[in-house]
Amino acid sequence: MDIILLIKAAILGIVEGLTEFLPISSTGHLIVVGSLLNFNDERGKLFEIVIQSAAILAVMWEYRAKIASVWGGLQRGEAAAQRFTINIAIAFLPLALIGLLFGKHIKAALFNPVTVAVTSIVGALFILWAEKRKHIVTVESVDDLSWRDALKVGFAQALALIPGTSRSGATIIGGLFFGLSRRAATEFTFFLAMPTLIAATFYEMYKERALLSSNDLGMWAVGFIASFISAFLCVRWLLRFISSHDFTVFAWYRIAFGLIVLFTYYSGLVSWSAS
Repeated sequence: MDIILLIKAAILGIVEGLTEFLPISSTGHLIVVGSLLNFNDERGKLFEIVIQSAAILAVMWEYRAKIASVWGGLQRGEAAAQRFTINIAIAFLPLALIGLLFGKHIKAALFNPVTVAVTSIVGALFILWAEKRKHIVTVESVDDLSWRDALKVGFAQALALIPGTSRSGATIIGGLFFGLSRRAATEFTFFLAMPTLIAATFYEMYKERALLSSNDLGMWAVGFIASFISAFLCVRWLLRFISSHDFTVFAWYRIAFGLIVLFTYYSGLVSWSAS
């Protein structure tokens, strides 16, 4: 077993787990870290799908009680459970449709470290704007969302097709602009991630099925475990963090991250790969 490869797998798993649900872009970080580790070929892209699935399972485990409650409510025909499920489905549609139509072209043109750096900085400015403006809360919890609220958040999520934007960042900050409380915006982001990332995982796994190899099982296992643990801890930490903090710190992190990538690229300190 290649120890160096396992170390790379662990690093990327941790990066995925820590960044998937924070408003700092997991895709952007994986592009940058994958480029640094020289692990961004087709095999690396398949590996990213595997560790993404671990992050999904982590958030599903954290919210297993809510998932069970909604499932039970659907079985009993409860209106609240039906409304919650419909809202998730509505919010999922914009990204799914736009992704199917333009996802391939976006990947071909924009999946590179420089794009990630620029969109990271632009996204940070939106976070600072969202935090500076007066936040009027009209939706206190995820159960209070209307289908119109869900659709607006769904269109915000579609912006995450641009690498570096951050799916979590787009939905959380979009939610703040649309009147959701911090907790409602954050939790709806978590719930919306479930169908979004599950669908993306199965779709990408099907497309890349020719790359599946039993020789990579050890690498996948290490990355999967690292991603699951780090994502689980990160979700719990974020829910505690937002109870007494805003998202400004993530904006400054995004700006610093973007500037470092741009500086190293244009100064020649790091020879970033194009994909």
